[in-house]
Amino acid sequence: MDLSVGTPVDPVPASVRQALADASDAPGYPLTAGTPRLRAAIAGWLARACGASGELGVLPTIGSKELVAWLPTLLGVGPGDVVVIPSVCYPTYEVGAKLAGAEVIRADSLTAIGPDPRVKLIWINSPSNPTGKVLPRDHLRKVVDWGRERGVVVVSDECYLSLGWESDPVSVLSDEVTGGDYTGVLAVHSLSKRSNLAGYRAGFVGGDPALIRELLAVRKHAGMIVPAPVQAAMVAALDDEAHVTEQRARYAARRDILRTALTKAGFEISHSEAGLYLWSTRDEDCWATVDALARRGILAAPGAFYGPAAAKHVRIALTATDERVAAAAGRLADW
Repeated sequence: MDLSVGTPVDPVPASVRQALADASDAPGYPLTAGTPRLRAAIAGWLARACGASGELGVLPTIGSKELVAWLPTLLGVGPGDVVVIPSVCYPTYEVGAKLAGAEVIRADSLTAIGPDPRVKLIWINSPSNPTGKVLPRDHLRKVVDWGRERGVVVVSDECYLSLGWESDPVSVLSDEVTGGDYTGVLAVHSLSKRSNLAGYRAGFVGGDPALIRELLAVRKHAGMIVPAPVQAAMVAALDDEAHVTEQRARYAARRDILRTALTKAGFEISHSEAGLYLWSTRDEDCWATVDALARRGILAAPGAFYGPAAAKHVRIALTATDERVAAAAGRLADW
């Protein structure tokens, strides 16, 4: 039972597949900026789902991972600069900073960063991968204000925004956070989780129009272009929320089964109020937990992958079929 990787296993929505097929006769080069229909669909979704009422810049990306990895470089961050990332986080934030030649600081509070003038970019991630923690709007507002005072770009990875369970995640683009002013702020989104489109590599970024123009200028020359059929499929996915509701129900059922089984097996679940993972611990070295689970045929991701502060946790993914989730719960019952 592979619960180690958060890759979707459920069907791609039929309407999305149809849109992809209908746009498959695409002999010309696609637009790096996205078709007018796609840009409108992204802006409309950000307004509806994120509560963003201002004039947004938007840009499609080849999934979100490539943007996370290359964003510091694309924005001119380099040697001598500092990128701030969460203490426990998706490893690609650190990889992206290293690709740019920048230094990394792991910090969850602004006071922990200190008055370092070398800071050029700060990543926040809510809901978090791997922990499922959701940042409150007041915290988001403080980070945005802090960044603007210092000329630091604030980037929020919000790929799990549609998957709140015990709390309602707030976007950094929300009027409650930015008031319709997106200066120095970007939000990264993906259709991999909400629409099962990981195989399509369909993501986008929205926020400060000036930063979006800067990204577009570089990405056009770097060949970072979303294929035209995928752009059409993205429009279909963004214009339909029914399939998202259906997918949420699948994940909610799997989450209940796994959470109950893990708790009965002696695990404590930390955070995990949103997202696709149960951040779990038995208060032992994560590799011991990974080994014990593997002996029962269950694969989990060790917390050590996500930062030194996560050495006693494992990440349990909800992205497995109902049959595999039930089988994992049965193995946990025999702990």
